[in-house]
Amino acid sequence: MNFLNTFKKAASTAAMGLSFVAASVAMLPVASQASDITGAGATFPYPILAKWAEDYKKAAGVGLNYQSIGSSGGIRQIRAKTVTFGATDAPLKGEELDKDGMVQFPMILGGVVPVINIDGFKPGELRVNGEVLADMFAGGISKWNDPKIAALNPGKSLPDQSITVVHRADGSGTTFIFTDYLTEVSAMWKDKVGKGASVKWPANSSVGGKGNEGVAANVGRVKGAIGYVEYAYAKKNKIPHLTLLNRDGKYVEPDDLTFAAAAAGADWFGTPGMGISLVNQKGANSWPITGASFALMYKQPTDKAASAEVLKFFDWSFKNGKKQAAELDYVALPDALTEQIRQKVWSQVSVK
Repeated sequence: MNFLNTFKKAASTAAMGLSFVAASVAMLPVASQASDITGAGATFPYPILAKWAEDYKKAAGVGLNYQSIGSSGGIRQIRAKTVTFGATDAPLKGEELDKDGMVQFPMILGGVVPVINIDGFKPGELRVNGEVLADMFAGGISKWNDPKIAALNPGKSLPDQSITVVHRADGSGTTFIFTDYLTEVSAMWKDKVGKGASVKWPANSSVGGKGNEGVAANVGRVKGAIGYVEYAYAKKNKIPHLTLLNRDGKYVEPDDLTFAAAAAGADWFGTPGMGISLVNQKGANSWPITGASFALMYKQPTDKAASAEVLKFFDWSFKNGKKQAAELDYVALPDALTEQIRQKVWSQVSVK
């Protein structure tokens, strides 16, 4: 089965209620061998994990059963030891990793983008700054023709249309990245809402969606909607995104180059567990809502053979998966960083 084609069909389906857990199980077949890999968690990296899994299956004959259930679900699953690795975009803190006896490392870099559904606007044609975006998601700006939006888009004919906020209904690392950004750029958001995998959304007109695909489907269905998704979901569903003002005062659009620019100066090992924030980074070309998706594994796994297969999968993906990442507008980790991950992180996982 072609995982990527199935992903495209699933992601572009407008019907709400589509279960990505069910889609992922169907897409990533479980073979009978004990060596097959099990993982669960973030929907942010799902498209690239699916593509890597497709190619790795051909190369190594080992399958992957990945449940795309959200970062909070992935953390619960790995802590329950029902999967060999968990995936989260909201990294665990060093003390949590120590308590759980786990290691954490980044798998892939990407971007979260605000997406909209208003007639007559192409991707990137409308632009906002961080404060205006936060005010929109907080409900302070409730109409698309609000003077604050109009001031940033001179000459554009904005509709007298109500804004409906679409957010994640599940515990989400994508939400963590997005609210981390809003907290950085808006004192109002920091004081009233804050950041987290799950927050209390203040806008009166709002609707939740499960997974990135649920948010994408709702934005695509509700006129006047604004939401946030990992960029691959916006691109594959052809949902218009907003252009954002970055920290250097430049309006930028999302792509692998602007995501890479945001991560250029990252000090990965300066934070325990490598759990750094990449939002609102300096750089004229930096996309301001950039983030990483992280893998979680036990240092002393119950099934050492299964953990060894996970490391083989990521080793192969880091070496051979850069082209696939670029095709899906993710940013593969640089070779120098993956070599450090092998030496400093994977060496702590007992697989013998």
